Amino acid sequence: MACSGKRWLSLLGILLLSGTGRLLAGQETLTVFAAASLTDAFTAIGKGFERVRPGVAVRFNFAGSQVLATQLENGAKGDVFASADQRWMQYAVEKQLIAGTPAVFARNRLVVVLPRSNPGYVDKLEDLARPGVKLVLAGAQVPVGAYSRAALKALGGRQGFPRDYDRRVLANLVSEEENVRAVVAKVQLREADAGIAYVTDVTPAVRPQVTLLEIPDPENPIAEYPIAATPGGGELGAAFVAYVLSDAGRKELAARGFLPPRAAP
Repeated sequence: MACSGKRWLSLLGILLLSGTGRLLAGQETLTVFAAASLTDAFTAIGKGFERVRPGVAVRFNFAGSQVLATQLENGAKGDVFASADQRWMQYAVEKQLIAGTPAVFARNRLVVVLPRSNPGYVDKLEDLARPGVKLVLAGAQVPVGAYSRAALKALGGRQGFPRDYDRRVLANLVSEEENVRAVVAKVQLREADAGIAYVTDVTPAVRPQVTLLEIPDPENPIAEYPIAATPGGGELGAAFVAYVLSDAGRKELAARGFLPPRAAP
């Protein structure tokens, strides 16, 4: 017996939702907007949260923090916002997209990433300023892009570095990306001789394909990651924020190389 059109569409919808293994009848959905550099850690944290909150399905939107803040401003539905810097969280606060006070839950450091074959013959940080080296960075509006430019500026004038080091290095910029994962991907594909990323984005899957140059601590900006629920996040959004800040959440972050927040004075 043939199904009517409406009945078939209803059945198809049930099959599609059930087929995901996630959204079933009676489940609540929590939507988290999180910086791209949090992809691996937050995916694990989301699974942990689902275990302690049966009946909740966590959905993620991973992108550059500037993209996420703009999406929220334009009406996209998100229950939690986790940014890779204070600037875009403050932007969200000023636009009244945040409920309560944001809390810093993790920190991160920068590293220079090179293809393992090293086609640009970059052996030290000073080599990034050599004409002809192909550099890829995130855009200046992206948190990791802003941190990268701050590091280059801070290195200028140090022993062995010209005062206009940042200008010389940025003259080699061949591409600006929307998030840190895109920077790493271009280096992996040897579309660039070097890029600057967070240490946490050099994952076990990436590590065999690249080599690293460390940026000295005094010139290495420490990225701070704030998190907050949105006005529509309700109790579930607040609960997820609390889980990220808990020992369970911090364990997952530490396992992927994130630094803990600064201790309260």
